[in-house]
Amino acid sequence: MKTLNHLMQRNQSWAEAIKEKEPEFFEQLSQQQSPEYLWIGCSDSRVPANQIIDLPPGEVFVHRNIANVVVHTDLNCLSVLQFAVEVLKIKHIIVCGHYGCGGVKAAMEEQQYGLIDNWLQHIKDVGRIHSNQLEAVSKEERFDLLCELNVVEQVKNVCNTAIVQYAWKNGVDLSVHGWIYSIKNGVIKDLNVSIDSDEKLRASKF
Repeated sequence: MKTLNHLMQRNQSWAEAIKEKEPEFFEQLSQQQSPEYLWIGCSDSRVPANQIIDLPPGEVFVHRNIANVVVHTDLNCLSVLQFAVEVLKIKHIIVCGHYGCGGVKAAMEEQQYGLIDNWLQHIKDVGRIHSNQLEAVSKEERFDLLCELNVVEQVKNVCNTAIVQYAWKNGVDLSVHGWIYSIKNGVIKDLNVSIDSDEKLRASKF
């Protein structure tokens, strides 16, 4: 059986480097976690939350899945969301997609992939809802635009969860943001769809 000793060695080197720089880091980290941010992102290995926004362990609570989708029947995602909002008392929920997303690309193709087709249907629905916008741009631009529109729709889905709605009704200071990341240059683009109340959600035009 093949082992992963090379990864264990990398872990040891990583831990030693941190302790050399900040001897009490892991001791303090082990006491509690109190992040201000929940990151809902894509499972793509090129999009690691903490590194992208240059924050150390303990600063970001993370949920990732194929194409950063938020579905009201996904108990995994909803459990993470509830824990983040009600237990960790996070202040910001960031839905971050990325250009070149394989899940979005697969949803645009007329091809069957098996089990994942059920998941991709949520992205296909985004494409259907925004078909006029997508058809108005070139084929090259359509992929990037659907990646962006998917983030916007997931921001709406987060805002409409019972968890966020309940928090807002009880005066919790909680904002939901939509970002998209470029793998080509490492830069995040704010899609300007930040919402911090149900009133602003209802008044929004995105």
